[in-house]
Amino acid sequence: MDAPIHLRKIAFLADYAPRQCGIATFATSLRNAVAGQYPDLQFPVIAVNDISEGYNYPAEVRFEIPEQELKAYRRAADFLNLANADVLCVQHEFGIYGGQNGSHLLSLLRNVRVPIVTTLHTILRDPTPEQKRILQEVIRLSSRVVTMAQKGVEFLDQIYGAPAEKIALIPHGIPDVPFVDPNYYKDKFGVEGRQLLLTFGLLSPNKGIEFVLNALPAIVEEFPDLVYIVVGATHPNLVRDQGETYRLSLERLAKKNGMEKNVMFFNRFVNSAELVEFLGAADIYVTPYLNEKQITSGTLAYSFGSGKAVVSTPYWHAAELLAGGRGTLVPFGDSDAIATAIRELLRNENARHAMRKNAYLIGREMIWSSVAHQYVHCFDQARRDHASAGAINYTPPTLDRQQTGLPVWRFDHLLAITDDTGIFQHAVYTLPDYKHGYCTDDNARALILMTLLEEMSVPLPRRQQLAGCYAAFLQHAFNPDAGRFRNFMSFERHWVEDFGSEDSHARALWALGTCVGRSQRPSLRGWAAELFESALPVVESFTSPRAWALTVIGLHEYLRTLSGDRLAGQLREELSNRLVSLFEVVADDQWHWFEDIVTYDNPKIPQALIMTGRWTNQPAMLDIGLKTLRWLAENQTAPAGHFRPIGSNGFWQRGLEPASFDQQPIEAHAMVCACVEAHAATGDGYWLAQAGKAFEWFHGGNDLGLSLYDAHSGGCRDGLHIDRVNQNQGAESTLAFLLSLAEMQRSQNALLISEQQFANPTAHD
Repeated sequence: MDAPIHLRKIAFLADYAPRQCGIATFATSLRNAVAGQYPDLQFPVIAVNDISEGYNYPAEVRFEIPEQELKAYRRAADFLNLANADVLCVQHEFGIYGGQNGSHLLSLLRNVRVPIVTTLHTILRDPTPEQKRILQEVIRLSSRVVTMAQKGVEFLDQIYGAPAEKIALIPHGIPDVPFVDPNYYKDKFGVEGRQLLLTFGLLSPNKGIEFVLNALPAIVEEFPDLVYIVVGATHPNLVRDQGETYRLSLERLAKKNGMEKNVMFFNRFVNSAELVEFLGAADIYVTPYLNEKQITSGTLAYSFGSGKAVVSTPYWHAAELLAGGRGTLVPFGDSDAIATAIRELLRNENARHAMRKNAYLIGREMIWSSVAHQYVHCFDQARRDHASAGAINYTPPTLDRQQTGLPVWRFDHLLAITDDTGIFQHAVYTLPDYKHGYCTDDNARALILMTLLEEMSVPLPRRQQLAGCYAAFLQHAFNPDAGRFRNFMSFERHWVEDFGSEDSHARALWALGTCVGRSQRPSLRGWAAELFESALPVVESFTSPRAWALTVIGLHEYLRTLSGDRLAGQLREELSNRLVSLFEVVADDQWHWFEDIVTYDNPKIPQALIMTGRWTNQPAMLDIGLKTLRWLAENQTAPAGHFRPIGSNGFWQRGLEPASFDQQPIEAHAMVCACVEAHAATGDGYWLAQAGKAFEWFHGGNDLGLSLYDAHSGGCRDGLHIDRVNQNQGAESTLAFLLSLAEMQRSQNALLISEQQFANPTAHD
């Protein structure tokens, strides 16, 4: 069946198979059911781990969350934001997420940008104040909440105050199995010709199985061939705390009652195919649970929907599903009542089969294929409501469209601060500031942007003309007598220096290398290669680590096309080794850096080492790049989990606290670039999450919760002060945002290509 036109990617968050728990089974079945009905969609999974080593997950699990690690939930939100899912489907149970009553989940839900549909597996009638607060917050953050029972609808309304329009009633899914005579399967278990009672699920004391064992003598007295099969491993949490004490007590009780020949324990977690066979063989299914406050039971749904006669205690789900004679309800903890109900059903074959047939027919509405369509309808409604409420509606990335799930390209401000000489350094609000003229740094950045836009086929009127303008500025900036680039030019078109800083020279080389490596215009590539060659030799005399790093990045771009240039390759190696040497001299166990101060444009240094280590097969160099970038990322993350760059008002001296302000857009851009490169080198989703976090800094994911990006002008404000945003939109900040957007789009395009190749590995053979 075709999915609603606006849905392309649905993410799932839950415990996940092969983890052995009911939520994992449900989540896996739901995800696979939806995938089976909508094969053209994508369905990535974020799995929650309760053990440090995790599980051997299937390929759809794209991200793992250690249950008790709070920061991992924010990283997962960043991953989801970058992945551009249309909807996030969450399975909620208080016990499967970290924090008190699963409160860690809220960190993820508050930071994810997509609409959320949450399935509530437990809805307490008498919650503690903390449980009530958490569930109400889950409801507030969700576009839709799903309950599997009518009583859940009532509780959500009366106890938690959930808006009626948010609540969806969707039954627990079940396998689609044929309606067969139980005798068909009994020979598989060696019980042919015998009546069979069945209970399955993870074992724990609240399941009440001992009350069935105590009912057996009275049943067996009338039906001596009856056998009771108990299928399921002991709950992993119970095994961890008490071992197999509970299971052994059940076995001793069966023996004490003289029923060892009438009871069979299958001590394992069975798969779906095995479960179908066990259910198929059962004449009567028994759920003797002791706790009324169970609003959902997967085992009950499975047995009822497969056409079983059910005897159950009246916990909430059973009381609702089995009402009106659809099953037999018995009091809690009453072995005599259990014995009476089972004997009556075994005596009256016609009544038992009528009950079975009725259950099977009702259960057709519960099969997974039907439930999948109901969920997808719910997902689509959540997406439409989310969009109409004014939330940002992200669209999955495509290679042939601009709607990548990222902000729409806006170049109004870039054009406003560019004239026929180049791009102005500064702006007063959105007006170009003539007083400070132009600089090589910004025109180099602008030329890089034009080249990336050309490579990505992003439409921009006069792009070639703009690229020519910025390139001409660099050409004029080069002083051949000094072999150096000048940096600052006044509005009157006068150079104010014979040559500029080492960093500005290196940034010009980065722009030239990018033209050589990526431009589709032969004339521009030829010009860039010639000027690159002229400007390169002086770099060997430089002492600035950032100039070395920026040059290495420029050399990497240059060598994308001219990889046979031995001198360029040797200089890349020389400069990279200088950075390694700095690290080896300066760094210790607490200070993973190259200098005794962390200043500006910091991630460029690790990025250079990651590039060289990756492309020249030097694992030790790559490791230093990754180690220092991770250290920088960890020290630029606020306690709330958002990106907090080192402030320019003092930077970060070794042994002192880092400056919190003023925060500059160039730092967010540098972090985006470096983390995208780290992900390309490692495939580690952590780096995508860090890139997304740095990009979100522009949009309010910062200390003040204020957006630096101006969606009206397409410009970016100049920085974050301690109490406000700097409203001026200069070239450096605007280009930092636009270059970051380009990096994010390129990263998404690469991910999409990878996903397409994974889905169809022969497509590119």
